[in-house]
Amino acid sequence: MVEVKYKLAPGAQVREEDFGLLFYNMHGPRLYFLASGSLLPEKFFEGRIPLDVWIDKIHPNSRNIAMRVAGLKKSLKKLAEKGVIIEC
Repeated sequence: MVEVKYKLAPGAQVREEDFGLLFYNMHGPRLYFLASGSLLPEKFFEGRIPLDVWIDKIHPNSRNIAMRVAGLKKSLKKLAEKGVIIEC
């Protein structure tokens, strides 16, 4: 199975907030919220590391947050469909 990495689409920006991440789409203007808490920082969207690897790195016992990770995967897929991030 190929592990997907994510990077920001051209014209998109991301900013860390208390709840998680706020995405801006300059082509919109649209705002997208990702309630990721402290699981994902801005630098995750440099397209260097798959989500599962990132989560294992910061939360070695990730079974405790498996439902949250599943929700993040769905949200990231929706952001990709909207053209805010790119799967690579």
